[in-house]
Amino acid sequence: MHIAYFINQYPKVSHSFIRREILALERQGLVVQRIALRGWDGALQDGEDIAEREKTHYVLQGGVAALLKPLWQVLRAQPRRFCAGLGLALRLGWRADRSLPYHMVYLAEACRVLQWLQASGAEHVHAHFGTNSTEVVMLASALGGPAYSFTVHGPEEFDKPQFLHLGEKVRRAAFVAAVSSYGRSQLYRWVAHEHWPKVKVVHCGLERGFHEDAIDNPATAPRLVCVGRLCEQKGQLLLIEAARRLAAQAVAFELVLAGDGEMRGQIEALIAQHGLQAQVRITGWISSAQVREELLAARALVLPSFAEGLPVVIMEAMALRRPVLTTYVAGIPELVRPGENGWLFPAGAVDELAAAMGECLEQPAEVLQRMGEAARQRVLERHDIDTEAAKLAQYFKVPA
Repeated sequence: MHIAYFINQYPKVSHSFIRREILALERQGLVVQRIALRGWDGALQDGEDIAEREKTHYVLQGGVAALLKPLWQVLRAQPRRFCAGLGLALRLGWRADRSLPYHMVYLAEACRVLQWLQASGAEHVHAHFGTNSTEVVMLASALGGPAYSFTVHGPEEFDKPQFLHLGEKVRRAAFVAAVSSYGRSQLYRWVAHEHWPKVKVVHCGLERGFHEDAIDNPATAPRLVCVGRLCEQKGQLLLIEAARRLAAQAVAFELVLAGDGEMRGQIEALIAQHGLQAQVRITGWISSAQVREELLAARALVLPSFAEGLPVVIMEAMALRRPVLTTYVAGIPELVRPGENGWLFPAGAVDELAAAMGECLEQPAEVLQRMGEAARQRVLERHDIDTEAAKLAQYFKVPA
C-alpha cells in the first residue's frame, strides 16, 4: 500500500517520534511518501534526520510562485471540486484560530500536495497534529485527493477545538489516532456518537535500538534532568522555584534543563535571581543521542508540565530504566504509577514538586533500580513502535 505523511515541519528534533513511525511503517511493507510544509533548511544534528530530509517534498520551497501554479492548474482541471474546496476553506476560516487569508493559503498548499499525491499514486494521507496540517490534507481530499487520517497529540488541539474546527476534521476523516485514552475522550466531546468508532488509540512508539543496550544500573549522582522545549506549558519556571527550595534546605542536587525555546531568557534570569547557576544547567538544543545520554546520567526525569498529551520523553526515560517525576495531567497517569515507577504531583504545586524531587534524591540505589525496572517493563508493554505501527497499517487498509 502506498501512503503519504504530511507534517508542518519535518524532520525536526522534537519530531523524532514521527520519523520512528514512518520507518516502522516501511518495515510493515508500506511505501511512505514524505511531504512537509517546511524543514528543508533547518539545522539538524541527527544522521537519520538528515537522511529523511533527502526523502521529503517541501510545499513552501520555491515561495509563492510554487503555490500559484498548482492552484491555477487544479482550478482549470477540476472547477467543481475546486469550488467545493474553496467553500470548505471559507467555512473553516470563519471564527477560526487564524484569519481567513491563512485558510486561502492552506487551499493553495492543498493544491500542490494534491498534485504530488496523484503523481505518486498515494492511496491515503496521514497528518500529525489536528492543526493546519490536518486542514491541508482535508482540503486536498475535498479537491479529489485520497482519504485522510490524522494523529492528535494535545494539548493544543484540546485548548481550542472549536477554533480549529476539530469536529469537522474528525467527521471527514477516515479515522483519527489519539496517543492516549485521555486524548480519545477529548475527541469524543467534539463529534456525534456515530463517529466515535473511527477514533483509535495508537501510542507513540519507541525503537528497540534506543533502549536495548542501556545499562541497568541507576545513576548515583544527585542529578535530575528535565527534557523539553523551554515554554510555558512545560513548567520550567516552577521547577526553578522548586530548586530554590531544595537549595534553601541545603539539599545537594544538580538540575539539567535539556532543550531550548522562547522562555530561555526568562528561565536564565530566574536562575540568576535565585543564585542557582552552580546547580542548574541549560543545554540548548541537543540531538536524540544526547538526550539519551542526559537521561542515563540522571537518576530520574522531572517534567512539571501544566498541559500535555503524553510526552514521548517520559516513554524514553522509562525505557532507559529511569523513574519519572511528573504531573497528574492528560494521558500521563496512564503510564506513570506513583510509588511503582515514579512520582505524580498536582500541576502547578511547587511544594509538592520540591517534595517529590527531595524524595527522589534521597532514594538508595536499590529503590531506584526497582522503580526503573518497573518503568521499563510498563513502557515496553505499551509503546513498542512496531506494534503501534502495525495498528496504524491496519487502519490505513481498513479505516473503520
